[in-house]
Amino acid sequence: MEEVPIITPTENTILAALSTLPPPQLSHLTHLISSLSHRHRRRLYSLLSSPTLFSLTLRHLHSLSLPQKSLLVARHLLSSLSLLTHSLHPTTTPPPPPATANLRHLDSALLLLLLCEIRQHDPQSLSSTPLPSWRSTLTNYISDTILTISTIPMSPNEIVIHYIETIAKCRRFVGVMGCGGGKEGREVAASVAAVVALPSVSGVVGRECVICKEDMREGRDVCELPCDHLFHWICILPWLKKRNTCPCCRYRLPTDDVYGEIERLWEVVVKVGGGGGGGGSNLGV
Repeated sequence: MEEVPIITPTENTILAALSTLPPPQLSHLTHLISSLSHRHRRRLYSLLSSPTLFSLTLRHLHSLSLPQKSLLVARHLLSSLSLLTHSLHPTTTPPPPPATANLRHLDSALLLLLLCEIRQHDPQSLSSTPLPSWRSTLTNYISDTILTISTIPMSPNEIVIHYIETIAKCRRFVGVMGCGGGKEGREVAASVAAVVALPSVSGVVGRECVICKEDMREGRDVCELPCDHLFHWICILPWLKKRNTCPCCRYRLPTDDVYGEIERLWEVVVKVGGGGGGGGSNLGV
């Protein structure tokens, strides 16, 4: 009897969020995911085809501490999540263009994830193999997949499912490593770019700034957060240097902290997906 794959809570949450997208928007996202996936496969193929590049990348991985490896995968996860959340919620910050990505970081993250996958699939395959032969072992492990991809294009469903599985794998890795700087909900500063982009408003009189408890009046600069709450600039700036949340409603502004930004974007996915459940899916899965 064929084994039925188990859908993890992370995968279920993403599926629920994707099910809210209208078909044209889902089709556009699938195209973006396909381009990203194709780029990652090309990098992985180049990595395994070049003994020199493979050796340098593996050596770089071995030089990293556990927190550094966790951060490497976290950046990879953040890139994938940014693509998803910008489609689900267009007001979120769009992901950077692929050309701006650090190829060394990308190669290292792809190799690390592949090593984790093969250890989970066949724990003895690498431990019984000399280090110089790891490249051959990894190439043999994924050769069928590469051959299939090069001859038989993946369907839209397969593209999205592979993307979801990658996000789930990265979240699991980062969660298991526990190198995110503390528990969820920790305070992180708002990014400088997000603060600079906040608008100033005028003509606000009589409303209280919840930070200083003084009324707003003409002549005092007032700032508006994306959640529509208003504060004196002089009051909100020190606040945002320490935390990226609105003092009133806990709305999260973007942050330069990788783990904090992952948490912020994941909240978007959970919110759009109704907490991880709900609804039929345009994916047909």
